[in-house]
Amino acid sequence: MTSPHYAAEQPVRLLSLDFFRGATVAAMILVNNPGDWGHIYAPLEHADWHGCTPTDLVFPFFLFIVGVSIAYAMGSKKTDPSSHGKTILKALKRTLILFGLGLFLSLFPNVFSNPVEAFQQVRIPGVLQRIAVVFFICSIIFLKSSERTIFRTMVIILAAYWAIMTFIPVPGTGFPNLEKETNLGAWIDRGVFTEAHLWKSSKTWDPEGLLSTLPAIATGLFGILVGSYLKRKDIEPATKIAWLFSTGAAATALGLLWDLQFPINKQLWTSSFVLYTGGLATTILSLSYWIIDVQQYNRFTKPFVVYGVNAITVFFLSGLLPRTLSMIHITGQDGSQQNLLSYLYSGFSNEMSPFNASLAWAVAFVLFWLLILWGMYAKKIIIKV
Repeated sequence: MTSPHYAAEQPVRLLSLDFFRGATVAAMILVNNPGDWGHIYAPLEHADWHGCTPTDLVFPFFLFIVGVSIAYAMGSKKTDPSSHGKTILKALKRTLILFGLGLFLSLFPNVFSNPVEAFQQVRIPGVLQRIAVVFFICSIIFLKSSERTIFRTMVIILAAYWAIMTFIPVPGTGFPNLEKETNLGAWIDRGVFTEAHLWKSSKTWDPEGLLSTLPAIATGLFGILVGSYLKRKDIEPATKIAWLFSTGAAATALGLLWDLQFPINKQLWTSSFVLYTGGLATTILSLSYWIIDVQQYNRFTKPFVVYGVNAITVFFLSGLLPRTLSMIHITGQDGSQQNLLSYLYSGFSNEMSPFNASLAWAVAFVLFWLLILWGMYAKKIIIKV
């Protein structure tokens, strides 16, 4: 029997996808902007190494969403090979913009005060840089491959990465391992980028390193497969939900099982991490799809949708603002100098316990951007990056 909502279940824009994207970006901004990095509640911190906290889910969820979005945005172009060249060039342009924005965040604000030193020490890998690479490679694979080939490619990537990380001896160490500074990915990053261009908190390894971008591509392919299935018009919503829930549960279970031999690790983006987070993302998206797009319970979605339609824009600007505030110095009543960011945060830290103040600042930061994005949404301002 056909669902009463089936005829209208293929909207021009999938509202549940914007909701999921917006919730993910809002969470990303929340965890990236505590008031005090020394006082953060445990769920809002990354796992120290092996393991997975709620914060560790944010980035893989976003890359999964990138994959789903590719399936929706490029689906009509896939069937027209004559348009592939133009589509790939457009994807390349977006990739270069994203990569450039990521580099700019790494350079800012030092590039204005000491440009030579800024470029000598700029971190080359990064969040936006990884999004750019995953988007471009996944776009090409989607356009040029069948769903079966995409699935096989994902499986091969996960198996190959597991074999590379667990069987290939690390030069200088002599044996394969998954430790922070001595794993093969860290060795490659030091050789390719040099320590001066890696994550400043470690200098010897990078959480968005070169080798770990390979399984990150698999996360994007996971999203493409889910998006391709979700957008099919020949399958009723109830059937889609059943299959997607089953797939999500199976992938999550496989990730947990593989964790026994190849630990779930966000920094290494292990194959078990791809399956575990991809499974959870599939479950959340399918539930959102059923509630929001099929059952039409969507009144609660607007705050997240306004984040979702300008996701990259708000992520970039939210990274820029704290750096800008730190550049502005003011003189207190006692004559002491402090930057504007510290001054604003003191309004929280002087009234609350350290952990609560740090969290309250992060929440206020998210709400601040919500007000701006709400105004942009009301005026239909959507910045395409």
